[in-house]
Amino acid sequence: MESPHEWSVPGYEDLELSTQMLIREAMSRGHTIEVLDRNANFIRITGKGKVEYVRQATRTSQDSYIAPLIMENKKVTKLILHEAGIRVPKGRDYKSLADMEADWGHWQDARSVVVKPNSTNFGIAVAILAEPFAKEDFLRAGEAAFAEDDCVIAEEYVSGKEYRFLVIDGITRAVLHRVSANVTGDGESTIERLMEIKNEDPRRGEGYRSPLERLRKDGEEERFLRAQGLDFSSVPERGRTVFLRKNSNISTGGDSIDFTDAMHPGYKDIAAAAAAAVGAKICGVDMMVSDVGAPPTGTNYGIIELNFNPALHIHDFPHEGKNRAVEKYVLDLLDLLDL
Repeated sequence: MESPHEWSVPGYEDLELSTQMLIREAMSRGHTIEVLDRNANFIRITGKGKVEYVRQATRTSQDSYIAPLIMENKKVTKLILHEAGIRVPKGRDYKSLADMEADWGHWQDARSVVVKPNSTNFGIAVAILAEPFAKEDFLRAGEAAFAEDDCVIAEEYVSGKEYRFLVIDGITRAVLHRVSANVTGDGESTIERLMEIKNEDPRRGEGYRSPLERLRKDGEEERFLRAQGLDFSSVPERGRTVFLRKNSNISTGGDSIDFTDAMHPGYKDIAAAAAAAVGAKICGVDMMVSDVGAPPTGTNYGIIELNFNPALHIHDFPHEGKNRAVEKYVLDLLDLLDL
């Protein structure tokens, strides 16, 4: 992949890449496309005798109003999945920092804990506290989370690697492993320079109009490097991978690696069951898996989040792996007739 011409759609370059992908597929099927609101990525697709309105590629008429409301509420999502027999991390929710402080005794001997707002996405204000962590760390994480939401969840950390499962119309269509934003040392360049070099990749851009997002030099990266005894002027030895953030979101510069073929089908079935449990036709399932080749046992995986507006482009243009052409399943779901 050498240039944006290989993924962008002429005349629609200002739209999010996932929406561009859907437009390209719709045009290839002979459908008519109208952009109703460019800033909102709101389009109208007209097939033979049928009209569908789509926002941000995956918000469609096929999902009810309540399904996204369930998925954006982590507390409600966990309850429904648990009732469906799907493993989710055990945890507690809090309405104030004082409540968290009063409940510190429950967590003080925990090996690790995740603290996060109840309703945010993109890893915003999510803190992973590994042993040893102090009460001050727990409350500091809670304070950051309360700045984003009036309800905060603390839960056990589920071991394994995190994978994004894309479920469309009851079937897992693609699986992706997301690696936190990182650079690899060459023994000569500073971390800042390594970031600049990695950002020269034409696939990296901003605002979801490119397959990958540019690495950032913000406060979060600075703090995370400092915790490792590093800064932007540090020169890592050749071959050393230096992570810039704790969260693995593609939106903050993470790398995407396709695992669709490598993932055991049992986890794909669990992801599909999770989407069905909340009544979602299109769903991004974030799951921790210990071993992608081993069957699920009930203790070697855990679903940590469901996403109601999952990105499509990360599955078509991964940092490593095959293009899964997932936009075709969205159009199949909408059942627009080919001309």
